[in-house]
Amino acid sequence: MCKKSALAFIFILSLSIATAQIIPRFPQQEMREDMQLLKKILEANHPSLYWYSDKAHIDSIYNLIYNSLPDSLNEIQFRNKLAYWISEIRCGHTSVRYSKKLTKRLTELRYPAFPLSLKVWKDSMVVLANRNILDTTLTRGTIITGINNRTNKEIIDSIFHYISTDGFAINHKNQVLSNNFSDWYKWVFGIDSVFTVQYVDSAGGAASVSIKSFTLMPPKRDSSQKKLAVLPTAIPPQTIPSLSRRARNLLSKRVLLLDSTNKTAVMRLTGFSGGQLKRFFRKSFRTLHHLAITDLIIDLRENGGGKVDNYIKLTKYLTDHPFKVGDTVQAISRKFEYGRYIHPSWIYWIAMNIGGRKEKDGTIHYRRYEKHYFQPITKNHFEGHVYLLQGGYSFSAATMFISSLKGQKNVTVVGEETGGGWYGNSAMHIPEIKLPYSKLRVRLPMYRLVMDRNRVKGRGIVPDWEINPSSYAIKKGVDLKMTLIQEEILRRKLH
Repeated sequence: MCKKSALAFIFILSLSIATAQIIPRFPQQEMREDMQLLKKILEANHPSLYWYSDKAHIDSIYNLIYNSLPDSLNEIQFRNKLAYWISEIRCGHTSVRYSKKLTKRLTELRYPAFPLSLKVWKDSMVVLANRNILDTTLTRGTIITGINNRTNKEIIDSIFHYISTDGFAINHKNQVLSNNFSDWYKWVFGIDSVFTVQYVDSAGGAASVSIKSFTLMPPKRDSSQKKLAVLPTAIPPQTIPSLSRRARNLLSKRVLLLDSTNKTAVMRLTGFSGGQLKRFFRKSFRTLHHLAITDLIIDLRENGGGKVDNYIKLTKYLTDHPFKVGDTVQAISRKFEYGRYIHPSWIYWIAMNIGGRKEKDGTIHYRRYEKHYFQPITKNHFEGHVYLLQGGYSFSAATMFISSLKGQKNVTVVGEETGGGWYGNSAMHIPEIKLPYSKLRVRLPMYRLVMDRNRVKGRGIVPDWEINPSSYAIKKGVDLKMTLIQEEILRRKLH
């Protein structure tokens, strides 16, 4: 081993030891007691525990993991065990998180990681970025075919076992993995000092190269700075530094871009919470009406959901008919059994006792969302063509919003299948379970929502116009979906 390689190995080893020292370990008995408690809490409170997987299957996975627990595991390893079991519920709002203490530590820790950011879809993996800026081989747009003699399919399938999603719609898992491939690879396969990467070379042939791990120091930055990195390029970059922190935070949540010449607008929404959305919608549609905008693109690709009343408000400006939230909004209980482990249970207990109604079968129904039809807003109502741009991160309230408009004659849904379920989901109130020994946190949705009982269960919303990722578009840095929509609008206007 050469001197440089030896030093690199020692450095990786020292970081691995340092990492291990700050990650707590749990004995077998504590892990088993946490698992037993979590199973009881889910069985007593979760509204859709056996919606997609029957009890026998869920219990068999539980027993397999419970009986295979070794003498001890660290928090990351135990979290993976729980996540494997929880993902079989197939509920995107039921997921396992690290303890608050470890989450904070991981944001401050220097640790080695796989050096490539990858876009993942189906069995494809394409380089988005290489942290080694001197590497001229694995550049943006390079097609990856394997890592350390594991095929793409083996890698993706292995990691997918630890990611929760609604039903059998895996596009959410694609997006989650794409957003943080380095960490997911490390959590599932461990840390290596050198990786052998198989790829397609410039001549279209099979090739491989060895690359070193990258020692990552996660930057400390606020959420608004994080979102600014993906603001549409139509916003002049030189104007961003002059904005206040509050203004930047608002722009990270919602923005309206106007092309008054072509009578087109783009509304980008990264969620349905925060951002003073009701005021933003009111001002935006007043502006659209004043400028006689005829085509509106609403970009929901980063929208993981949020407050139901905000999606309802936006829908009112666009729908051509009265609508309701769902056919069924149902909880199995509002007692919050094992409430001392559910946080904050008292807030949701109050909400469910005020807003929920107990039926003869003992279940709790949110009748307003089941029975009330919301009417379109007439003032500044948008009558032009609407393009809803969606993807794997379009989830929860974003999926509910798209569902309420899909099929309307002036609405075209574009992009990839949503991560959120087309038939329904489990959400509304989502407190958090905190396990007593490991301190791992598990999200617990309280209501089952069936948006339309006549829809097929188990998939996300399939777009009217499907546009999949492209290695060529990634290489060129082109937003293919937005570009094709804008070209279609221009073509239609010219004809």
